[in-house]
Amino acid sequence: MPSERIIKKYPNRRLYDTEVSRYITLENIRQLVIANEDFKVVDKRSGRDITRSILLQVISEQEEGGNPIFRTEVLRNIIRFYGDSMQSTMSSYLELSLEFFNEQQSQFRGRLRRLLGANTPLAALRELSQDQLPIWRSVRREFLSNLARRDASPPQELQTTDEDPDTPDSHEARSSD
Repeated sequence: MPSERIIKKYPNRRLYDTEVSRYITLENIRQLVIANEDFKVVDKRSGRDITRSILLQVISEQEEGGNPIFRTEVLRNIIRFYGDSMQSTMSSYLELSLEFFNEQQSQFRGRLRRLLGANTPLAALRELSQDQLPIWRSVRREFLSNLARRDASPPQELQTTDEDPDTPDSHEARSSD
C-alpha cells in the first residue's frame, strides 16, 4: 500500500510536495483531492497536521470563484451549529449525506459509462432500443391482432350488395345496357 503523500507548509506560506520535490499551489491541492490522492499537510515548524485548514482554504478559494456551492444562508446555518449541542450530529449528518450523494453519483456515472462505453452514439441508441424492443413487439402484436379482428368482420356499411356500383357484376350490367 502506498504511503501517505506529505505536503509541508513553510513559514513563508508556501506548500512543498515532498513526493515530487517542488512547491505547489492550492489549485494543486484541489487536483490531488479530485484525483483521490491520500495526502497530509504538515506545518514545517511544529510538525502539526494542518490538512483541514488547507482544505478549508481550497474551499474558500473555490467559493470565491464563479459558482459557489454554499449559499450565504447555508453558511450561516453551518456557523450556528458550532458550539451547539447538535454540532456532532450535524457533522455526521453532512458526512453521511455527502457519502450517499457520492454513491448515487458513482452509480449514475457507472450506468452512463456502461450505456455509452467505448461505443459510438449509434451503438448506445441501439442498446437503448434493445431494452425497449420487448415493449414495442408487444404493442405491434396487439395492434396487428386488433387490425386482423377488424378486417375479419368489416362494418355493415362496407359489406357489398348486388346494387353496389363497385362490384364487378354491377359494372358489367351497366356496360351491357
